[in-house]
This record gives sequence, C-alpha cells and structure tokens, in this order.
Amino acid sequence: EAVEYVNQFFKDKAEDQAYLSQLKQVCDDLGVVSNLIMIDGEGHLGHTDDAERLKAVENHYKWVQAAKFLGCFAIRVNAAGEGTAEEVKAAAVDGLGRLSEYAAKEGLSVIVENHGGYSSNGKWMASVIESVNMDNCGTLPDFGNFCIQYSQEEGCTEMYDRYQGVKELMPYAKAVSAKSHDFDEQGNEIHTDYRKMMQIVKDAGYTGYVGIEYEGSKLSETEGIIATKKLLEKVGRELSST
Repeated sequence: EAVEYVNQFFKDKAEDQAYLSQLKQVCDDLGVVSNLIMIDGEGHLGHTDDAERLKAVENHYKWVQAAKFLGCFAIRVNAAGEGTAEEVKAAAVDGLGRLSEYAAKEGLSVIVENHGGYSSNGKWMASVIESVNMDNCGTLPDFGNFCIQYSQEEGCTEMYDRYQGVKELMPYAKAVSAKSHDFDEQGNEIHTDYRKMMQIVKDAGYTGYVGIEYEGSKLSETEGIIATKKLLEKVGRELSST
C-alpha cells in the first residue's frame, strides 16, 4: 500500500530533517510506499506576472527535496493563474516547465491535478501538458474536480464533464485520484460511475496507484476511505474479468 501526503498538514516541516526522517522510518517499518506530496499554498505556477511565477516555482523546490528524501516519485502541483485561458496557459507552460526541469535533476516528476478554474477543463489542461512536452511532467486526474466556475452564492455554475475530462487527462497521467462523497446502499458512489471511470483509466493503460480522496460528510473520514477502497476493489474485480 502507499500514501499520498498533503503539504498543508506539515507546511512548516519541508526542511525539518528530523521530522522527515521519523516519517520515513515509520513508513519503512510498516512497509508503506510514499507515493507523492500534494502541494498547495506555494503560489500560482500559472501567474501571469513573471516575478510572481518565478517565486512560485522556487517555493516548490523545498518540496521536491522533501519528496525525494521520503522516496516519493512526484509532487502534485496546481496550474492556477488569473487572466484569459491563453494567457494562463502560456504562464503555466513556463512555470511547469521550469519546475519540471528542476525536478528532473532530482529524478522526480511534476504532476498537475484538475483543481478548479481553467485546470478543470480537460482539453485546456491536456494542451498545457502537451506544450510543456517533458517526460517528467504529467497529470493527476481527479474524478470529481471539474467545476470551472464557482461562487459562494450559487455554487458551481460551470461544470466540465468528468468522464470526458478524465479521458482527456489520462494519456498524461502519472497518478489518479478517486474522489468520493456519498454512497448508495450497494456501496456505489452516487456522483461518479466508478465502473465507467475505471474503465477509462484501464483503457488508457494506466497501472499505477489509485489514490483515495473521500470528501463526504455522512461517513467518518476512515469509513469513507474504506468504503471507497471496497468500491475500487469491487470494480477492479469486475473489470479484470472482462
């Protein structure tokens, strides 16, 4: 089994060798693989201001080093920015390219999640990765993050088709996030057809880890994670027999 870390839970520990050593030792003792670190709050890699974008790129360096120390293969980042789709794309290609060049020297990958805004448009996100055109720069398709426009008053006002989005992102996928919120009495996720989604993942030839991300409120975090794992295992058995 493997774990994916979220940097917000240890934001001040990126360069704390004692903390990272202890974390690594616990994983080694339990035989758990450290897969990747999800990075948030370090600036916009698609910022259209050159200085701000470079600052964001450099802010990620310490997490590349932390991920390397823990034995992760990648860091997950965001391609966020403000401006037109074309402006943010150009900025994101530059920011991701610079960070990927740094990560490549350390033997790590930089993977981008559909995580709101333009990045939740599968076609746009795929075009960014294509333009970066580096072997160690890819995607982390999330089954649920396809809201492009959101407001506190109205909620999601523009939603991208999740199946189309995952299909567009899978050719570049180096990790996958199985998002879940609610389940029916049969244990199926009610917002996402997991069989349909995992068929897309399988058809893309993906054989890596599938991360579990439960964001519901009816089950506890542990119960939600276990329910998602059971659903993935059930779907996996069904797909392996076809």
